[in-house]
Amino acid sequence: MASASDLEQRVLVLAPHGRDADVIAGVLARHAIACEIVADCAALTVAVQAGAAAAIVAEEALLRSDLAPLLACLREQPPWSDFPFVVLLGKRLAALPRGGAGPLAALGNLVLLERPLSAATLGSAAESALRARRRQYEARELLADREAVSAQLASLNATLEARVAERTLALAEANDRLTRETIERERAQQAMVQYQKMESLGRLTGGVAHDFNNLLNVVQGTMELILLISKDEAVRSRAQTAKAACERGARLTAQLLAFARNQALDLTPLRVEALFEAVLGMARPLLGRSIDVQALVADDVDCVTADASQMEMALLNLAINARDAMPDGGRIVFEASRAAPPAELTAGGEFVRIAVTDNGCGMSPDVAARVFEPFFTTKGVGKGTGLGLSQVYGMAHQSGGMAQVISQPGAGTTIAIWLPAATRQAAQAGLPELASDALTGARVLLVEDDDNVRAGMADALMTLGCDVTQAANGSEGLAALEQARPDLVLTDYLMPGMTGAELARAARERYPDLPVLVATGYADMAAIQAALGEGTVLKKPFQLAELAGVVRRSLQGVVDTPARAARPG
Repeated sequence: MASASDLEQRVLVLAPHGRDADVIAGVLARHAIACEIVADCAALTVAVQAGAAAAIVAEEALLRSDLAPLLACLREQPPWSDFPFVVLLGKRLAALPRGGAGPLAALGNLVLLERPLSAATLGSAAESALRARRRQYEARELLADREAVSAQLASLNATLEARVAERTLALAEANDRLTRETIERERAQQAMVQYQKMESLGRLTGGVAHDFNNLLNVVQGTMELILLISKDEAVRSRAQTAKAACERGARLTAQLLAFARNQALDLTPLRVEALFEAVLGMARPLLGRSIDVQALVADDVDCVTADASQMEMALLNLAINARDAMPDGGRIVFEASRAAPPAELTAGGEFVRIAVTDNGCGMSPDVAARVFEPFFTTKGVGKGTGLGLSQVYGMAHQSGGMAQVISQPGAGTTIAIWLPAATRQAAQAGLPELASDALTGARVLLVEDDDNVRAGMADALMTLGCDVTQAANGSEGLAALEQARPDLVLTDYLMPGMTGAELARAARERYPDLPVLVATGYADMAAIQAALGEGTVLKKPFQLAELAGVVRRSLQGVVDTPARAARPG
């Protein structure tokens, strides 16, 4: 289908007798002029309305037709338009009135050519009509531009006073905003001092927790080896007790690391009832006797998908905030229920609403609207970081849910966390059972700078049947890779000279398909996962079954066990 611009460049041809129309079209084609042949005057009228540059018409076709529709169309032309006609006359010019074209004069813009005429004359007339029409198009565009400018000027004039008033109001608002920003800047500077102090404390906490995780890994690994090897029930009982203490220590370090910096969440099915019991056990000594604490779990609530340590910290933080809102005592209610999620929560599936409600002083709407903003706090300098509720908000969204605040001055506050629902069967699923011969013959390059940790991990791997080569740092690890290709590289993250991530990249450059695991007790492993992919991080302290499972998954599909065992060392 031709575009409007193409239609406006064509020349219409109306010559119904003989081969006149075809001859005219041939002449126009030699002059590179697009044309369209129409059958009668009615078709000519329709084509002119659709758009055309000019018309070449045989006189007899007009004199024998009803020109009223065509003349009406011409009368409706816009001011810039004067549609040109080239009329081919018969040999009777003497019969025409002086200075006119008789009944054809009503067409307006006429060029009269007497037949017979040469092809050059017809082509020249067509080109002249086409040039005149294009000038009309230029005039149309100029008029349109002028009308647009005039309309814009009229609009500006009509709204000038309103714009002046708006600009005056905007200047006043800008002045008010500048005053507020000056006050906010002073508050932000005070908050930054507090943040820098907390950041320094966070770095210290992260380093301590990292070293503590290494120690826990040695102790827990040793206890698991004792449980795996020893048949003495007294020894096994003591080892089990020590292992349970290591697990409690691991939860503590996870909380310390979460305080130190953000870390990837370990989303697992978590029993809500057990979560409330753990949080209340930690919260009651902190809240004091003036605070009554209750926990309500609906019958249809079972488990949620969340990070256990992060949820414990979030709920404990909410309990402490509620306590601070009730200096004279009050009541805090932990409640879990099923309800339709808010419209803002677009994710599908079922959700559990976990709410912490107090009957304290409440918050005004403007304060409630900002409670999830980082560094926003209503407490004095040194009494709050402004990070607690923002961490709750981020944790909820990372878990696939959301957080809400409901509060009114004098009517208490409710902080609600929506989390995906899970089943108790999934929550009770334990670690995979160890297969005694699953890793027999697997060649593992172990890189760890802590001698005790390295020795413990080597014992665990050898107990699983692996052939272990040890290296004390990244340089020794690279040297070992030069000598022989292992089936797997298991490396620590924080090491002097070269981190585990740098060693992993170097190993992948030499052996692109070499599986690499990074074992670490550090906080944020997002950088490692971004460089090496998901499933490449083993968090310390880990259980023997976890170690076996992640090593087995890393080795799947690389080389089967008999081939590894038969390969020369």
